[in-house]
Amino acid sequence: MRKKKVKEVLYLDGPNSRQSELWFSLDVMFQFLKGFRTLHFVGPCITVFGSARFKPDHPHYKEAVEVGKGIAKMGLTVMTGGGPGIMEAANKGAFENGGNSVGCNILLPHEQHENPYTHRSVTIKYFFVRKVLLLKYSVGFVVMPGGAGTMDELFETLTLIQTRTIKDFPIVLIGTEYFRPLNTLLEKMVDEGTIAPEDLKLLLITDNIEEGLNHIYKYLKSHYILKKKMKPLGLFLEKLLS
Repeated sequence: MRKKKVKEVLYLDGPNSRQSELWFSLDVMFQFLKGFRTLHFVGPCITVFGSARFKPDHPHYKEAVEVGKGIAKMGLTVMTGGGPGIMEAANKGAFENGGNSVGCNILLPHEQHENPYTHRSVTIKYFFVRKVLLLKYSVGFVVMPGGAGTMDELFETLTLIQTRTIKDFPIVLIGTEYFRPLNTLLEKMVDEGTIAPEDLKLLLITDNIEEGLNHIYKYLKSHYILKKKMKPLGLFLEKLLS
């Protein structure tokens, strides 16, 4: 028997037919609209980044639960990538302690599945769309131990703040030992002149969750006026999204 060919989704493989490019563009637009419609009333959020691989008995998972709980006490919404591990833990901390909890998931062949601790969730096909959504509704960021995906999210967020593309919202990294090599690399970048010394002030690296969340709260309180959540209107079926 001939093996059935599996069609791969390749969207960065150079020019395709004009029709194919048009359909891809429309699909990307649809993904953005789906995200905007789902998340329009969730903010303001603190986005928590971290590994999908930590189990509930792992110390980092337990720390992330406390992070979610702390964000809920601040009256802000916890937003994560919506999957397992650190994401699940942060959502759980908010969900079980009276806070608002949302997830912005990604379609992957393995590892990623929606966790049950979100009040509202959306699943996106493309990483670049998902990253925009994770940033769009957030006024601060907590980064916990993670892998390549977490580092990608951290450095993209840091780059957007550094280049003034988004406001200089606070970024807190939880885990001094885990992030020690990263801190050394950043200091090396300063020595080599590839980043400015003041860029290091965009990050707070700590083991103290309370210190990290207080840093975010004080920064937001002194720099920004947090708008209240928008109320849904009857137009465009918005009340169905609230």
